[in-house]
Amino acid sequence: MSYDRALTVFSPDGHLFQVEYAVEAVRKGTCAVGVRGKNLVVLAVEKKTTLKLQDPRTVRKIALLDDHVCMAFAGLNADARVLINKARIECQSHRLTVEDPVSIEYITRYIAGVQQKYTQSGGVRPFGISTLIIGFDSDKVPKLYQTDPSGIYSAWKANAIGRSSKTVREFLEKHYKEDMSDEDSIKLSIKSLLEIVQTGAKNIEVSVMGPDSILRNMSAEEVEKIVTAIEAENAAEV
Repeated sequence: MSYDRALTVFSPDGHLFQVEYAVEAVRKGTCAVGVRGKNLVVLAVEKKTTLKLQDPRTVRKIALLDDHVCMAFAGLNADARVLINKARIECQSHRLTVEDPVSIEYITRYIAGVQQKYTQSGGVRPFGISTLIIGFDSDKVPKLYQTDPSGIYSAWKANAIGRSSKTVREFLEKHYKEDMSDEDSIKLSIKSLLEIVQTGAKNIEVSVMGPDSILRNMSAEEVEKIVTAIEAENAAEV
């Protein structure tokens, strides 16, 4: 019997092959990195080169879910769009019902719950994306969570998803320090992406959120400046 034909059938050794194939789709997606500093949290993503006649503003890997919650993803863009819309509606309905914004863990749990639901019923397929979710709650402490296609979610100090994420995660493990300054957190996220992005700053997008919960997208010039400084450092070490 072919156990990968139906989502709801376990193989004899306990595998759900469709979920594993969804994880494989994530591994083929462009890389995204999240780093939590002392007073801010950073998302850095690898951008695909846009075609000459394409409007680059329409190709985004980082999306706001609410004023204080932001998400980056790796995997299938169309799946991400559907999940982002579901999450945004949940954020708004929570505000209407409770008259408070969602906590970062609540919306992460909701997204992971939607992803899990699509691993357990027939006639659907799992979402082919992993997400990194950042934000600040009322306690003004930076938060970083990750979810994957099976519906698992967990909190992280720094993490990477997408292609070559193992290499990037190992780099982060080696260089991450507790309570990093804002500058060091941004630098580490870009430095870790440069491990796998050969084309430099033009294919890197960085968004930063501080305790004011306002998301700031760094300009190409700012990213270029940091990349140049990192390259100069690397050259000096050699």
